[in-house]
Amino acid sequence: MPTQPPKLIAINHDDYAAAFVGQTADGRQFFLTTPFEPAIRGKAGEEFVALYLFDKKGALVEAKIDSFGPRDAMDEAARQAFHKKLLSEIEPVKYQRISVAPFSVDKFGTTFGLVLRTPEDEEDDWAVEAQPGNYMAFFEPWDSGDYDT
Repeated sequence: MPTQPPKLIAINHDDYAAAFVGQTADGRQFFLTTPFEPAIRGKAGEEFVALYLFDKKGALVEAKIDSFGPRDAMDEAARQAFHKKLLSEIEPVKYQRISVAPFSVDKFGTTFGLVLRTPEDEEDDWAVEAQPGNYMAFFEPWDSGDYDT
């Protein structure tokens, strides 16, 4: 029997894909990340920077996302500067575990967010995937804070 979809998922702060998760001074939760469209099947791919802001209860309140084009042609300095700018807009911050609701937003013709993946059959379980790029995947128990890459 498939699991139930989560109301909230925990993300533990770490030194990898969750390096920029935590809480702002006013109590909002944040996730600053670098989603991507892979370069496959003749597509050039695309690199992004995204800042997701959540209220204290974990509901998405704002998503700031910008595109930096294909990885092989992207201006890395511009991407790093935008990342730094977004972080400076919410500082001071405390890096720590967050608990947020799955969500999705559409921008640049792409779905972004912590997106629910519905079970395809009775053998499958629910999952939450960081999209685009599926670079983080969360499974039960939803409060573990751990993810697969």
